Amino acid sequence: MTLILGRKRGMTQLFDADGTVHGVTVVEVGPCVVTQIRTLEKDGYNAVQLGWGDIADKRLAKPQLGQFKKNGTTPKRHLREERLVDAAACKVGDTITCEVFKAGDLVDVVGTMKGRGFAGTIKRHNFGRGPETHGCMNVRQPGSLASKRIGKVVKGKRLPGHYGDTRETSKNLRVVRIDAARNLLYLKGSVAGYNGAFIQVRTAKTGVKTKAKA
Repeated sequence: MTLILGRKRGMTQLFDADGTVHGVTVVEVGPCVVTQIRTLEKDGYNAVQLGWGDIADKRLAKPQLGQFKKNGTTPKRHLREERLVDAAACKVGDTITCEVFKAGDLVDVVGTMKGRGFAGTIKRHNFGRGPETHGCMNVRQPGSLASKRIGKVVKGKRLPGHYGDTRETSKNLRVVRIDAARNLLYLKGSVAGYNGAFIQVRTAKTGVKTKAKA
């Protein structure tokens, strides 16, 4: 398995033996339960469905509740699938923990960015501002939007608007430490989302690309 579900707990610092400090994000992942197995013959593709986070029966739709009862698993709040090339080696009811990763692994973390509401171009796109003296009336405005020849705003122009609350993937974060007793992963770097937000941790798809030695 290369996918596991959990929540962001916050950020802290870890020190190496030589005193090197690392800013890390603490994420609580698993234990996740395999709630369904997709097969090529029945569903047209191979995949494993994971569930995480207990939830009361009355808060689920009847089709979802029926799926859990059929498979003999407890109801879960979050369900996610991981597609596989070959048939799954696990079975329904198996438990997946943070120990599927080890220190030094590279992972991608998928989360939802904090919503910041309506924001201007300086906050949203890192624009610079104009001067505040000598009668300047264009301090935080975006400036010219289109040329006189075109006569309309170009599609894709960076403008004020809704900022945040989008799905973001932090790629190639290194696993610094694993605390199996508390289901914690310490990942070097930052992760999108507020403390307590739902996240997905999966094995990095690209990895760090290095130049070949001459």
